Amino acid sequence: MSLTLMYGQLVRNCNSVQAVVSVLEKAMDLVSLIQSVSPGGIFPGLTSSGIPGLLNFLGVFLGDQGALGRSPLAVDLLGEFTSPGPIFFEAGPVTVRWYGFLIASALLLAVFLSQYLARRQGVNPEVMGDVAIWLVVGAIPCARLYYVLFTWDNYGGDISRMIAIWEGGIAIHGAIIGGTIGALLFAKLNKFSFWKMADLVAPSLILGQAIGRWGNFFNSEAFGGPTDLPWKLFIPRDRRPFGYFQTEYFHPTFLYESLWNLMIFAALMWIFFRSLRGLWPRVRPGALFCVYAIGYSFGRLWIEGLRTDSLMFGEVRVAQLISILGVSLGTLGLWWLYGKRRSLPDVSTYLPPLKPEGKPVASNSDS
Repeated sequence: MSLTLMYGQLVRNCNSVQAVVSVLEKAMDLVSLIQSVSPGGIFPGLTSSGIPGLLNFLGVFLGDQGALGRSPLAVDLLGEFTSPGPIFFEAGPVTVRWYGFLIASALLLAVFLSQYLARRQGVNPEVMGDVAIWLVVGAIPCARLYYVLFTWDNYGGDISRMIAIWEGGIAIHGAIIGGTIGALLFAKLNKFSFWKMADLVAPSLILGQAIGRWGNFFNSEAFGGPTDLPWKLFIPRDRRPFGYFQTEYFHPTFLYESLWNLMIFAALMWIFFRSLRGLWPRVRPGALFCVYAIGYSFGRLWIEGLRTDSLMFGEVRVAQLISILGVSLGTLGLWWLYGKRRSLPDVSTYLPPLKPEGKPVASNSDS
C-alpha cells in the first residue's frame, strides 16, 4: 500500500481532521500566544476554522463569531485561548474533522522522518514504510480499545459509539502497546532488528504525539483543572466536566504535553546526529527508544496530575501508573546497555542496508 493511499484511508476511516502542525507552525503559534499576553502588543492567532485558520497564524482578525458569541480564534484580541471547533471543512455530505486529519498527517510526517533517519544511518528506508503499516494496524485499534475498556460504563454496550473514533477518545499508551506488538510481529516475520527499528521510529513517534495533541485542542478535551494563568484555555459549557459547569477557564494540558514532546524530540534528534558523527553519547540499539520512554513518561507523569478526565483504575490514574512503568523500564534498559554493557534481547541484529547504484552492501551490525 502506498503512503498516499494509506494517508487517504486513514482520513476517511477517522472521518475527522486536525491541523498539519509542523514544528515551525507550532513555534509561530507559541509566539502568537506569548504576544497576546505580553504588555508589548497583541498578535492575533488562529483567525478562523478550516484551511485559512491553519495557514494564517499571523493573519488579521476576521471577526468570525462562534456559537457562544466568542471569536473562534485560538488567541483573540482579548487574549482568549479557545478552540475554533472540531470541523476542518465541510463539502456537501462530506465532513472532515481536525482530529482525524492531524492523526493521518502526523503519521505521514512520521514515516517520512523515519525514512530520512534510516537513510542517514545506512538503512533501506523502505523498511520504515513497511513497518508503518504494521504500526498503524496495531496502534489505532488498541488506542481505542484501551480507552473504551477504562471508560466502559460511558458506552452502555453501544458498539456504534465504541468504534466512533472521530468523536475523540483514544489513548496514546494503548497506541504504543498496539504499535509495539505490530512492530514485533513485523520484526519476527522478517527477521529484522526490533530495537534498531524502534530507535528510528522514536523521534518520529514523539513528534507525531506533539502534533496529535492538538486534536484535543480542537475537540476541547484532555484539559486540566481550573486556572487563571495568562494562557488559560476557555472550554465551552457543553465540554466541561461534571462539577465545573460554572468554570470557564482550564489548564491547556494538551499544550503542555505538546511542548514537552517537542523538547524530547529535539533531544532525540541531537543524540541521533551526534552518535552518527561518532560523538558522545554513542547510541547502542534500543538506547534511543529507552530515552524516549523515560522522557515522554516523565512529562506525562506530572501533566496527567493536572487533568480532570484521567482514565482511572480504582483511585489510581492509569496514565501515571503506566508512566512510572515507562520511566522504570527505560532506565533499566539504559543500565543494561551502558552499565552492564550488554545488548537488549532482540529478534535479530539485521536491517536491510542501502544499496547504492544497485550494488549489494554488507549488512549493518550491532554497535
